[in-house]
Amino acid sequence: MEPTKLIHIVDDEDSVRAATAFLLELEGYTVRTWQRGTHFLAAAANEPLGCVIMDLRMPEMDGIEVQRRLNEAELYFPIIMLTGHGDIASTVTAMKMGAVDFLVKPFERETLLRAVENCWTLFQDTGARRQRAVRAGAMVEKLTPRERDVLSGLTMGLPNKHIALQLGISPRTVEIHRANLMSKLETRSLSDALRVAFAAGIGRQLDC
Repeated sequence: MEPTKLIHIVDDEDSVRAATAFLLELEGYTVRTWQRGTHFLAAAANEPLGCVIMDLRMPEMDGIEVQRRLNEAELYFPIIMLTGHGDIASTVTAMKMGAVDFLVKPFERETLLRAVENCWTLFQDTGARRQRAVRAGAMVEKLTPRERDVLSGLTMGLPNKHIALQLGISPRTVEIHRANLMSKLETRSLSDALRVAFAAGIGRQLDC
């Protein structure tokens, strides 16, 4: 019998919680909703484990702090962080701490479902981390030294302009390296590229 696919939605916006829960329930997920990160954190130790969709910006305690405290308590909830366009650097921090993905609001239905299905697969198969790390390492080996430099800058949450200044090259050259590295890593989004980088140990020590 397939285990219940439980998703916790942690967001202070009523409309986001309601709409996201509705979409996921239509797809057969069991959903629990939380209005504050502090509410979820207080109950987490006694809650069934599942994937978490959590807003980065919330009153009382932001998503990164909630994630940090979950890590300290050794509570493994794979997290998809919801973020605004101006929060990419903070989201990189969240991914370094173990978040599996991030979605920029507003997001499309298919984007949400794809992220949740990936999150659930990771939740079920944590033993595959080593295999992902080996594959990620092999993909990163394809990169030129300069492409690795650009990837390292991305893992620090730096925009192209700042990476260009740091490396002494033009923003346009950074864009070219970024496009090339994403092609070599077989990724189509920044979050996908960051996952590969972190799995390969770029930007943090590998957690295996």
